[in-house]
Amino acid sequence: MATIRLGDVAPDFTAETSQGSLNFYDYLGDGWGILFSHPADFTPVCTTELGTAAKFKAEFDKRNVKMMALSVDGAASHHEWIKDINETQNTVVNFPIIADEDRKVSDLYDMIHPNADDTLTVRSVFIIGPDKRVKLILTYPASTGRNFYELLRVIDSLQLTAHHKVATPANWKNGEKVVVSPSIPTDEAKEIFTKGVEEIKPYLRMTPDPTT
Repeated sequence: MATIRLGDVAPDFTAETSQGSLNFYDYLGDGWGILFSHPADFTPVCTTELGTAAKFKAEFDKRNVKMMALSVDGAASHHEWIKDINETQNTVVNFPIIADEDRKVSDLYDMIHPNADDTLTVRSVFIIGPDKRVKLILTYPASTGRNFYELLRVIDSLQLTAHHKVATPANWKNGEKVVVSPSIPTDEAKEIFTKGVEEIKPYLRMTPDPTT
């Protein structure tokens, strides 16, 4: 079982899901993807997470990001769990959940927790770019629910920095000032970023969001 690292090509797979058999690459098409794992069906924190993910789907759609979840339980169990999620979270689950009973996808993405039993997936998040490479990996303990506002913030940063020679500073939010890439000389940066370049230090230059 290989360890997935940033920049690696995300492994492709075909799996049974709550929406039938799906190929991961076909499902993503030429857009972005977010794959997140859950230890098992009918778990409390994950129930709130999947409900929240469903409520955030429109925001992910705006960013051309498709969601796919995973649990090591079967599709029939997923359908029963989805009923509970819809009821308790006042939503409708609107993305597929992989039925990973044979742990094929969990193994591909190194989701099996090394310090727990061999069927307990850690609660991982993988953000995958249109080039099918892994852009971000987050792993949460069972006791801490994922922050979907942070996932949107990260996607905004990834999509901005994929097309402009900038980086995003700490606590950055969409529309705020960004950092000019250190590889660009200041004179050149001033030509590229016509809204202005603020030189705080030679290595720390800020500029308004080039997309606004």
